[in-house]
Amino acid sequence: MIEIIGLEKTFVQPGGERVIALRGVDLLIKSGEFVTVIGMNGSGKSTLLNAVAGTFLPDAGTIRIGNIDVTRQPEFQRAALIGRVFQDPFKGTCPSMSVAENLRMAELRGVRRGLRVGLSHSSLERYHALLSGLKMRLEGRLQASMGTLSGGQRQAVTLLMATLRRPQLLLLDEHTAALDPRAADQIINITNQVVREHALTTLMVTHSMEQALEQGDRTIMMHRGEVLADLSGTEREGLNAGDLLQRFTELRYTIEFAVAKPPGG
Repeated sequence: MIEIIGLEKTFVQPGGERVIALRGVDLLIKSGEFVTVIGMNGSGKSTLLNAVAGTFLPDAGTIRIGNIDVTRQPEFQRAALIGRVFQDPFKGTCPSMSVAENLRMAELRGVRRGLRVGLSHSSLERYHALLSGLKMRLEGRLQASMGTLSGGQRQAVTLLMATLRRPQLLLLDEHTAALDPRAADQIINITNQVVREHALTTLMVTHSMEQALEQGDRTIMMHRGEVLADLSGTEREGLNAGDLLQRFTELRYTIEFAVAKPPGG
């Protein structure tokens, strides 16, 4: 279970301007639940993921992963609990290392490595089987460097790297946004396959209204650092992308009007 209580974060711009990125965000994600997050640029959705990942410390609030309070833990200490895939297919991997070496390093993340960091025959067989299951013809490229893979192939390997140790939380930060439509569809299919197979608790940020509704169990709408709506069950099932956009627009308008309206007006 992931529990976020009263999360707040304000950034100070170079000119001294204060930008409120998160405004008292409360969010409870049950174990094995797949939650999608939608919102405009600057809504706070990626900031939420960064706060959970430990990229920065929040100004206020609490973050618990399972029974562990990670609010003040630095990012490296959360590595054993969290798997993450970024928007950039070239982030989070070493381009000059082989696919097998990248997978091995991911498998050893957060583990005392000692001297046993090499690639054994059994490791290579295991990686071959895992890559074969992705159905992207990657099992024959274990010795190829990551830098020679296409964006979609690299993102597939990165997703596998993020989930090898079955993290308590998987963070997906617009992980299909930089891909062409065909590759994006492949990665979404692989995402569903991996998440469902291992019942991974997942938080996925997306700009796509279709993805926000078609993937996962719940959809969170964010605006100006706040959660506008939390949709699930029959309420979510009855919506299409157009409905979601209309709902989002109406909620935004209500908030903007309330902010702009003078007291007693």
